[in-house]
Amino acid sequence: MRLYLKYFAIHLKSQLQYRTSFILTTLGQFLISFSAFLTIYFMFSRFHTVEGFSYSEVLLCFAIVLTAFAVAECFARGFDTFAAMIGNGEFDRIMVRPKNEIFQVLASKIEFSRAGRFVQALIIFIYAISASGIYWSMDKFLTLLLMMISGVVIFSGLFIIYAGLCFFTTEGLEFINIFTDGGREFGMYPLSIYGKEVLRFYTYVIPLALFQYYPFLYLTGRVQSFLYMLAPLPGILFIVPCLVFWKIGVRRYKSIGS
Repeated sequence: MRLYLKYFAIHLKSQLQYRTSFILTTLGQFLISFSAFLTIYFMFSRFHTVEGFSYSEVLLCFAIVLTAFAVAECFARGFDTFAAMIGNGEFDRIMVRPKNEIFQVLASKIEFSRAGRFVQALIIFIYAISASGIYWSMDKFLTLLLMMISGVVIFSGLFIIYAGLCFFTTEGLEFINIFTDGGREFGMYPLSIYGKEVLRFYTYVIPLALFQYYPFLYLTGRVQSFLYMLAPLPGILFIVPCLVFWKIGVRRYKSIGS
């Protein structure tokens, strides 16, 4: 942990060396996410509910997904840019170092400019929590915390799968963005609005629904079962097959040469 904090400080200092660039990049991330918020705003100016979900409830759902994605993208950015690490031979050097290669890739890039998304999510949170009409008991706060943790883990797992594919293809496969960036966009609304087949896919294959949809039903009082509250816990287990896939790729890896 101490070593990771040193990496953390190094990345922060290096990115703040060019403060204007850092501020503009952070602002750009904020504005990109703000366009998604405008989509929700203009749709609800025309329709009052979507599949029974109100404007404030959809905003809360969006804020949860956006926060989880922003945190995962900030701290797991090394896996998202792993194709370049394979291509320039940097991973060869990682393999001969004593530290675990997952730790080294994780610490190789921390993108603090992604805080722009996080700031917007926080602003939406403050509004949506007060406007949603939810009675915030201890179990509701626990549900919200589990949703956040599970969301960060699932999105990080998807970044690891993207990186693991590079062992087989050298270049990253952009279709994974359907589940990372696409998952963030899908998560603007409760997943049930896209139909049963999409909901099943995001439950049993890519378990975004386990942190986004089922606990959200409990959060908004639509169901009372504690099983829905605890749905994010099996979602966290998604990281296990992601790490197994990564290990398979590492075993297959051969030096790219010079």
